[in-house]
Amino acid sequence: MVTICGNLLIIMLVYYSKTLHSPMYFFLSQLSISDIMLITDIAPNILDIVLHEMTFISYFGCIAQYYVFGSTEGFECFLLTVMSYDRYLAICSPLHYTSIMKQTLCIKLVLASWIFSCSLTFLSTLEICQLEFCGPNVIDHLFCDFNPLVELSCSDTSRVQMEMTLLCISVLIFPFLVIVVSYTYIVLTILKISSFSGRLKSFSTCSSHLSVVFIFYGTLIAAYLIPKKGQSQTMSKMMSLLYTVFTPFVNPFIYSLRNKEIKDNLKMLYINKRRFI
Repeated sequence: MVTICGNLLIIMLVYYSKTLHSPMYFFLSQLSISDIMLITDIAPNILDIVLHEMTFISYFGCIAQYYVFGSTEGFECFLLTVMSYDRYLAICSPLHYTSIMKQTLCIKLVLASWIFSCSLTFLSTLEICQLEFCGPNVIDHLFCDFNPLVELSCSDTSRVQMEMTLLCISVLIFPFLVIVVSYTYIVLTILKISSFSGRLKSFSTCSSHLSVVFIFYGTLIAAYLIPKKGQSQTMSKMMSLLYTVFTPFVNPFIYSLRNKEIKDNLKMLYINKRRFI
């Protein structure tokens, strides 16, 4: 509930506050929408498991949960990449920023992120649907993820796992490299600023986004690209909680507590509410 309310508050502030009508906050509101979709897809089942130690989910419900989970995670990967490009333009090319990052381009970038993530997740979901499940039907995990589902299959999963690795490269590795390159240029540009206060102000506009990138990409890469040998099932579950529950929970706090404009709009909202009452 805290996650949903926090992200709804971000969306409401960006929509109603004219001072927040900029590309950075538009992308932030889209990130909040994705976080709400992710938490509502994953958290109810996890709470059911915690309360009753075991819960049941139908085959089609499991596939649907995996598709929504994969689509939202993929979208966030692409959106964080778009946000790094936005910060790159704002710091490295400030004079061209407003002429490049127009509203139409922002909408196109968000739509492209959704289309790519939904299409790639659909391919992996289609591959899972073609597997045969003839053995045990107990998933030793907190939700329907790729690896737990593949482990239950009695089919040959080598081809599916190879295709999933290729998809991970396009969804995780390539966007992550773009973010690294963007921030390399950003850091080099910030170091050229003569005053310390100027460097600090420039870096503060990126610190929130950089914090989310480290948490989100760090856990995803560790979960999907690092070999599972020697990794306990409990550790795998804990890591999955980081990018499915913890990240959507902390995102509103990271962006609101470390962002002066959002804090100012929150104060204005509180003051106006008190006046209305």
